[in-house]
Amino acid sequence: MQNIRVVLARPNHPGNIGSAARAMKTMGLSRLYLVEPKVFPSEEANALASGAVDLLENATVVGSLREALSDVTVACALTSRRRELTTPLSTPRQTTPELIARARDGEQVALVFGNETFGLSIEEVEQCNRLVTIPGNPDYFSLNLAMAVQVMTYELFSHTGVDVEYLRAEGEAATQSEVDGMCGHLEQAMDEIGYFQRRNSERLMRRMRTMFHRAGMLREEIDILRGFYKQVQRTASGRSGDAD
Repeated sequence: MQNIRVVLARPNHPGNIGSAARAMKTMGLSRLYLVEPKVFPSEEANALASGAVDLLENATVVGSLREALSDVTVACALTSRRRELTTPLSTPRQTTPELIARARDGEQVALVFGNETFGLSIEEVEQCNRLVTIPGNPDYFSLNLAMAVQVMTYELFSHTGVDVEYLRAEGEAATQSEVDGMCGHLEQAMDEIGYFQRRNSERLMRRMRTMFHRAGMLREEIDILRGFYKQVQRTASGRSGDAD
């Protein structure tokens, strides 16, 4: 990802620069190039960058797109307008496998985004060797600059092999025996409160066991349920004593 840069050409609004930096850092990118930004640096950009102010502090500001792409071998022009160019047009999903592969080989790759109002000029597009369009509703397609950066960088990140395992809650899976024991405890509690008086207990518990085994339960969840069943039994026993 260190070989991939995001280039914002002539951005008008500093808030979009900050939001784009935040989108980049979220997806593991850190190299931001700004071509003739109207206002930069800016407190508004810093505020909207949130925890990505370091990208703004290390951003490269240049006077032309040609300067931003001087050492780049693959430059993708992000555009949503019909262009009379022979350069092939593709979607982010179609393009990103090649970009990741080229970057892994040590080549410099650039994602080039145009001005918020006018997009990229024909001269700027001609300096790129890939045309990429984010598909959307043809009757209303209006992506904010930072939104476009987020979509493109997400597609890149999806090819890095990083998954969401780090977000999964820690816990040990319950064994078959533990699940069966919990179901036996449930059956006792249901019997003590009279739940089976008008129901087929064998058929019902067979379905309950199937459901709990299918759920892939954790030991902590088993403990929670068995604690609940004990409370149900204590409550039922207390009411029975009051009746006596």
